[in-house]
Amino acid sequence: MLGVRGAGLARSLRVMTQAWLRDSGALALARAAGTPRARHWQPSAGQGPRRRRLSLSAAAVVNSAPRPLQPYLRLMRLDKPIGTWLLYLPCTWSIGLAAEPGCFPDWYMLSLFGTGAVLMRGAGCTINDMWDRDYDKKVVRTANRPIAAGDISIFQSFVFLGGQLTLALGVLLCLNDYSIALGAASVLLVIIYPLMKRITYWPQLALGLTFNWGALLGWSAIKGSCDPSVCLPLYFSGIMWTLIYDTIYAHQDKRDDALIGLKSTALRFRENTKRWLSGFGVAMLGALSLVGVNSAQTVPYYTALAAVGAHLAHQIYTLDIHRPEDCWDKFTSNRTLGLIVLLGIVLGNLWKEKKTDEAKESMDSRIEN
Repeated sequence: MLGVRGAGLARSLRVMTQAWLRDSGALALARAAGTPRARHWQPSAGQGPRRRRLSLSAAAVVNSAPRPLQPYLRLMRLDKPIGTWLLYLPCTWSIGLAAEPGCFPDWYMLSLFGTGAVLMRGAGCTINDMWDRDYDKKVVRTANRPIAAGDISIFQSFVFLGGQLTLALGVLLCLNDYSIALGAASVLLVIIYPLMKRITYWPQLALGLTFNWGALLGWSAIKGSCDPSVCLPLYFSGIMWTLIYDTIYAHQDKRDDALIGLKSTALRFRENTKRWLSGFGVAMLGALSLVGVNSAQTVPYYTALAAVGAHLAHQIYTLDIHRPEDCWDKFTSNRTLGLIVLLGIVLGNLWKEKKTDEAKESMDSRIEN
C-alpha cells in the first residue's frame, strides 16, 4: 500500500520537477552557448502605467509565490537551483551509463531522480540551516536565510523537514529493494555534513560523499545492484568534482568563517588553492577515463572528457579567489561541466549501436566471402 501511494505521489511530483529542470536547463544551455538574454518588456511612452517585469528565473518564480510560502521555498533554495543541479547530475551520469547500448537513458528514472534531487537538496538545506542558524546570523551572505532571519521557527522547520523527507521516501519506494536500502543509507551523511565545518578543514569532502551518492544509486536503480568497476570510480570522480566547486564556493565566506571559527578547504589551501584544485581535476579526469574503459565507452565520451578538461583548466586558471563574485561565477559554471559529461555519456552510448552494427556488417561480409 505504501509503495502504491509513493508511486502515485512521485508521479505527480515528477511532472512538476521535469518542467522545472527542463526550463532551468534550457536557460543554462542557452547562456553556455552565448545566446543573448531576452530583454524584459517595457512599455513605451503613452501606453499607460508601467507593468511588472516578467522573468523566468528561479528567484523571480519564488518571489511571485504567495508571501507565506516564500520563506519555505527559500529554505529549500528553490531560488538558487544550482545546488539541485549539482546533486542531480551525478545521478544522470550513472543512469546514462547503465542504459543499454544504443539507447537513451531511462526517462522515467531521470524524472524520478530529478524529483528526489529537489526534495533531498531542500531537506539538506533545511538541516544545514537548523544547525547553522547562530552562525548564519554573523555572516553577511547568509544573515537573511529564513531561519536565521526569524521568518521560520525551529518547530516549523522540523515540521517542514518531516514533510520533505516523507515525500522523498515516497520517491525512494518507487525503486528496487537494493536501491531503497542504498538510498536510506545516505540519510546519515545528509544529517552529519553540516557539523563537519566545526571539526575539520575538509567539510567539502563530506559534502562530496553526500552529494555524489546518486552515482551509486542511479546505476543500482537500473541494474538492480552496483557494479564496483563502474560505480566506484564514478563516485570518486564526483567527490573530486565537489572538492573543486565547493572549495571555490567556500572562498566567498573565508573571512567570515575565520572570524567565527568555521573551517573549510578554502582556509586550508589559502594561496595554494589552484594547485590543489588542479590535482583534484586530474584525479577526476583519471577516474572518468577509468569509468569509460570499464563501461566500454566510445569516441563521443572521450571527446566530452577533453572538453571537461579544457573547462576545468579555464575555470581554475582564471579563478580569482579574492573576488567573491568571480568565485560564484566559477561555481555556477560547473552545471555546464556536468551537462558536458552527461552529453558525452549519452552520445557515447548511442555510438555503441553504430559500432556494433558496423562490426556485424563486417562479419557478414566475411562470411559471404
